[in-house]
Amino acid sequence: MKRNLLIFGLALALAGLALFQHDRIDRNSSVYAAGRQELKVASPVPAFTLKGLDGGEYKVGGARDKPLMVNFWASWCGPCREEAPALKQVYDRYKGQFDLYAVNVTRGDELEAVKRFVNQAQFSFPVLLDTSGEAADAYRLLFVPTSFLIDRQGRLKEVIHVLPPDQLEDKIKRLIAS
Repeated sequence: MKRNLLIFGLALALAGLALFQHDRIDRNSSVYAAGRQELKVASPVPAFTLKGLDGGEYKVGGARDKPLMVNFWASWCGPCREEAPALKQVYDRYKGQFDLYAVNVTRGDELEAVKRFVNQAQFSFPVLLDTSGEAADAYRLLFVPTSFLIDRQGRLKEVIHVLPPDQLEDKIKRLIAS
C-alpha cells in the first residue's frame, strides 16, 4: 500500500513538473515570437550585419542604392547546388543593377565545405556567414534555399525558392524596375 502511494505521489509530481515546463516553454516561445518582426510583402525587412567570406561586413535593412536579393543556402543542400548556376548567371548579367548576398546558414554547415561550394559555383557576389543563425531566425527561415527580394527602400517584395533560370531572371528584372 505504501509503495503504491509512493509511486502515485511520484507520478503526480512528475506530471506537475511536465505541466510547469510546458507552460514555461509556451510563454517563452510567445515572447520570442512576439519580439520578432513579422515578414510581410511591402513591409521593411529585418536588419542584420554579417561578415563575408572576403572579410567585409555587409548590412541588410533600410534604404539602399540598389535592390537586393538575399539568398539563404547551405553547402549540403541539393536544391542549393541546383540553384547556384542560375544565381551566378543572373548576377553576372545584372550585377550593376542589383545586389545579391548569399547567406550561408553556417550554424548548420562546415566552413571548409562552404568555401569548396563557393569555389565550385564560382560565385562573384558576396557570401555572408550566419554563424549564430540570427539572420535566418529573423527571416523565419524554414528551409534552404529561400530568397528574399528587397526593394531600394528596404521593403520585402517577394519570397522565392528554386526557380528555372528564365523565371529567376524575370523576377530580378521586376525587382530592378521596382
